[in-house]
Amino acid sequence: MQTAHVVVETATSTSVRARQVSSMFDVPAQSKARLEWDVDVPGNDEAWNVGLIVGPSGSGKSSVMRHVYGEMPALDWSAPSVVDDFRKGLSVEAITEACSAVGFNTIPAWLRPFAVLSNGERFRVDLARRMLELPDPIVVDEFTSVVDRQVAQIGSHAAQKYVRRLGRKLVAVTCHYDVIDWLQPDWVLDMSTRQLTRRLLQRRPALDIVVGRVPYAAWATFAPFHYLTADLHRSARCFGLWCNGTLAAFAGALHRPHPKVDDIMGLSRLVTLPD
Repeated sequence: MQTAHVVVETATSTSVRARQVSSMFDVPAQSKARLEWDVDVPGNDEAWNVGLIVGPSGSGKSSVMRHVYGEMPALDWSAPSVVDDFRKGLSVEAITEACSAVGFNTIPAWLRPFAVLSNGERFRVDLARRMLELPDPIVVDEFTSVVDRQVAQIGSHAAQKYVRRLGRKLVAVTCHYDVIDWLQPDWVLDMSTRQLTRRLLQRRPALDIVVGRVPYAAWATFAPFHYLTADLHRSARCFGLWCNGTLAAFAGALHRPHPKVDDIMGLSRLVTLPD
């Protein structure tokens, strides 16, 4: 355990506009603005894999993160495809395994540049690359802040599983408390109270899954994400999977010829939406 004393001090403006605002709202004039926090955080030599710094905006999360772990390095994304952006010397197997492990499973998206990916895809491939290229602890500020909450929760669960499997250390920094049960952190520093809490692994929250028939027209939503072709025979029986009320996956089944029976069917297309 280590105690961090964090101080952020900046000079305040003395412009005419700043003085007018101070006078309008009766804010005492100060030459410097000063914020400070004393917080406990686990040391890197302790046994943990996933940590979380959480709290509302302005509570000091990023300041504490920078004081304890340093600046989060920016990654360069300028190659024609995101798989080309990964560090030279990494095997294709290692790259694709990392992408799949964090839920970035859309193969066509692996071959696109970072700039055209969705926010959810960017979040996951950025996390995969940090896992492979950066030393412990891997620190991610604004964790899941740019993705919708279902992507955030399921992405958090995938990330923590991969971190633990590799024996790495990840520190996520976020204002969203809804990822806690999915990320399953070993410790949580809540900046709203400045309290450090240890946690034991628990079962992730349940997913409400329903499978049922869908019309052939539903294939149009999933076709762009199939890694081979967007074609599907019109005679296919189509099924959908709803996750927490949202249509998330599609299966198209076709009759298969068999020398003895005529009711054999096989999956022709199976697609899960990226998010």
